Amino acid sequence: MKRLIIIISLLTPATLLFGQKEKRYIHQGNKLYEQQKYAEAEASYKKSVAQAKTSEPGNFNLGDALYKQKKFDLSAQKFTEIAGSAKDKSVKAQAYHNLGNSLFQSKKLEESIDAYKKALLNNPKDDQTRYNLAYAQEKLKQQQQQDQKDKNKDKNKKDQDKKDQNKDQDKKDQDKKDQDKKDQNKDQKNQDKKDQDKNKQDQKDQQQGQQPNQLSKADAERMLEALNQQEKNTQDKLKNKKATGVKGRIVKDW
Repeated sequence: MKRLIIIISLLTPATLLFGQKEKRYIHQGNKLYEQQKYAEAEASYKKSVAQAKTSEPGNFNLGDALYKQKKFDLSAQKFTEIAGSAKDKSVKAQAYHNLGNSLFQSKKLEESIDAYKKALLNNPKDDQTRYNLAYAQEKLKQQQQQDQKDKNKDKNKKDQDKKDQNKDQDKKDQDKKDQDKKDQNKDQKNQDKKDQDKNKQDQKDQQQGQQPNQLSKADAERMLEALNQQEKNTQDKLKNKKATGVKGRIVKDW
């Protein structure tokens, strides 16, 4: 990160006293910053800004302390303010450089590239900014390629899922057709068996209907013998009745 060096200039006595407090807080902040006590350095820089709100060193170094604490959104906000208000091109270039760094850390690659380009417009000879710009552009390219891969992967997955769904549906449809066919065959077999059973029963009933009174030979012989015996008995009765029949009664005429 780029940091500003305090430039001492001639000031009026009242402004000098006011500026001395500002500078003292900046010096304290710088010492704390070097000791990597960034939170304490931030507090000291804020005190310097309270003495002089438009102080470029105080605001600039405050943004740097915020950056070191990974408060990238706050540091970006601070460097944006400095870049917008700075009159000196060198200060503006450094502010845009640090703004680019803050945006890069926040994964805002396109915005960081824009900030680095603005830094180079104000200081075309800054090789460090040029390197950061190239690095951010390469990262953006990689990100876009990865996004495209992820997009293609998602599309391929959706296409594969659709194919799998269609395949599953086709299998279900085929299974249903096979089952329907099996059921039809089963029903046909059952119907055929019923028809066969009915035909057998019809044939049996027909045979019984054609010869309802058909008797076996033994039964016929028994019936014939019984008839003969009955006829013999009848004749015997008639003979006996004739021999012993009652004669007519004679009435005596007195």
